Amino acid sequence: MKNETLAPFPKNFFWGASSSAYQVEGANLEDGKGPSCQDVKEVPAGTSDLTVCADFYHHYKEDIALMAEMGFKSYRFSIAWTRILPEGTGEINQKGIDFYNNVIDECLKYGIEPIVTMFHFDMPAALDKRGSWSNPESVEWFVNFASILFQSFGDRVKYWLTINEQNMLTLVGPVIGTMCIPEGTENVLKEIYQQNHHMLVAQAKAMVLCHEMLPEAKIGPAPNISLVYPASCKPEDVIAAQNFNAVRNWLYLDMAVNGVYNNLVWAWLGKYDAQPTFAEGDKEAMKNAHPDFIGFNYYNTATVAEEDGSVAFNPVGGDQQNSDGLAGMYKTVRNENLGKTEFGWEIDPVGFRATIREMYSRYRLPMLVTENGLGAYDTLTEDGKVHDSYRIHYLQDHIHQLQEAITDGCEMMGYNPWSAIDLISTHEGMRKRYGFIYVDRDEFDLKTMKRYKKDSFEWYKKVIATNGADLSE
Repeated sequence: MKNETLAPFPKNFFWGASSSAYQVEGANLEDGKGPSCQDVKEVPAGTSDLTVCADFYHHYKEDIALMAEMGFKSYRFSIAWTRILPEGTGEINQKGIDFYNNVIDECLKYGIEPIVTMFHFDMPAALDKRGSWSNPESVEWFVNFASILFQSFGDRVKYWLTINEQNMLTLVGPVIGTMCIPEGTENVLKEIYQQNHHMLVAQAKAMVLCHEMLPEAKIGPAPNISLVYPASCKPEDVIAAQNFNAVRNWLYLDMAVNGVYNNLVWAWLGKYDAQPTFAEGDKEAMKNAHPDFIGFNYYNTATVAEEDGSVAFNPVGGDQQNSDGLAGMYKTVRNENLGKTEFGWEIDPVGFRATIREMYSRYRLPMLVTENGLGAYDTLTEDGKVHDSYRIHYLQDHIHQLQEAITDGCEMMGYNPWSAIDLISTHEGMRKRYGFIYVDRDEFDLKTMKRYKKDSFEWYKKVIATNGADLSE
């Protein structure tokens, strides 16, 4: 549909940005915080560990003041499980409660709505030793954690996100250091999707609990959703795209919204005797959960062709950026119509609109963009400037397509790109920067840790001030 005139962004649109605890806070074992799986994993060669990150833990007042200067209406951040419960269960760390109370209060002081992610890739190391999501008890571990968050912060936090990128935890968990495969596992695919099942049940129960404890609050999932294109109009390629869309996207949202497994994924798992086992009450729990909105991360689309037998069976699977495909399901191919970032990710702003349209057509729930952004090598000049026009152009194109989707009739709550401030990237460390705010440190040299406003800072400030009406550089 060609839109001659674009609808305005909603009056109370949540303009802001995002971060995650383990990537931005630092102070990873300070003030009683226990180690998470991220703290004990082997980081990629040549990248920083997570001891300091951007040191948001000690700079949060300064950083939130800068967000307020940009005009943020919202700030999406996560709460580190082990800062609240150092062992994952048991005794509560009051200093952790105090820290997040301070962060929340600092946001509210400036009229910034705190949007809290409950779990962002940081399972407590103590629970990893007990099997992590492989252990059926993980459902109750998470629900217990959720109850503490709702009780401690629910008087001020009105918007909650359950599990960040659960589909990435499932598809590429070993790559991001978040999946524990028990030694001696014979059917790895079944094990992976059993863990995914426990997460789905945990999410569902947390949603129900939120509505019980906080009737005025809103809660939703936060998967990474990227529409999958067929490589051609060949019918077999269309089937391949349907397959990958199901495995990558709809499995997670079909369950979160409708409480049922996607039929294509269920049939595929059945071929490998990998359908998860339901515990008593699981089916009812998942049907009883009703999200109020869908949070989602978007970076790129994927393109696939018919799987011609050349893809080896790999139970771990993979995301569109680092996988050949899935045997018998699809083969990933390069989309020659799209450019790439410095880090090899395809750039597809129109795909952003297409993804939003498809989600809204399927689920008819309000949607909140919880991540979208450009990772790049930024350079701090001698006079303290960062000229990141490339980031501005990326965000301009995506925000324009977001407005196109709103004009198409899609209900959007807000835009919280990745990230508010430079932080440690999961694979590329500190050198891959996403923020509006530059942090003066290198991979291993902490330097001054001073904050600098990038050009994109001033640009985004204007975008927010005009409620998206002025995207010019």
